[in-house]
Amino acid sequence: MTLTEYALFAFSSLFVIVDPIATVPAFVAMTARSSITERLRMAKVACMVMVGVLAGFALVGQSLFNLLGITLPAIQVAGALVLLLVALDMLRAQRSAVQETAEETAAGTTKDDIAITPLAIPMLAGPAAISTVILLDAQTRTLAERGMLLACLVAVGLASYVTLALGATGAKWLTPIAEKIITRLMGLLLAALAIQFLFNGLKGAGGLFVR
Repeated sequence: MTLTEYALFAFSSLFVIVDPIATVPAFVAMTARSSITERLRMAKVACMVMVGVLAGFALVGQSLFNLLGITLPAIQVAGALVLLLVALDMLRAQRSAVQETAEETAAGTTKDDIAITPLAIPMLAGPAAISTVILLDAQTRTLAERGMLLACLVAVGLASYVTLALGATGAKWLTPIAEKIITRLMGLLLAALAIQFLFNGLKGAGGLFVR
């Protein structure tokens, strides 16, 4: 695929799995006692940490797995299964426990500062997002594509901040019905992405699938 096609693919994949829209209700609930300024600060810090964590896995994830003797097809299949679990929950308009558990969300309501945990990790940069960025990095062929992946991470971080900022300032655009519709649509896209990664992994493992 061309660099532009890869950029669109990477940004859409990351935005769907980070899913800041579905994070807004939990973010608002956990910061109920905070001022708008404090909410915006926490959203900013969380998004910066999320970008940093995912960029770190994009840069060293494959090397780490190689050191452990884990092959790329194994990473692709494992990542596909993680993404599929999240997608199935999204199709039911539910926040997946793979992204964060109810206990983690509840614990956040008692904290004064939720920026790093649980907002950045694991709500934004959870196992599914980490799996996705490693799989996307595995598809890079040139330094330009790797650079584009990092740029897409920054763009997703900015989009996530804007989304959380709108929620922090009391925007009324995210009604429960709108949230469920958006979540199900994103779940469908994520399910298709997970299946594609699964096909790629199986093809790499044994040549079972052909283009």
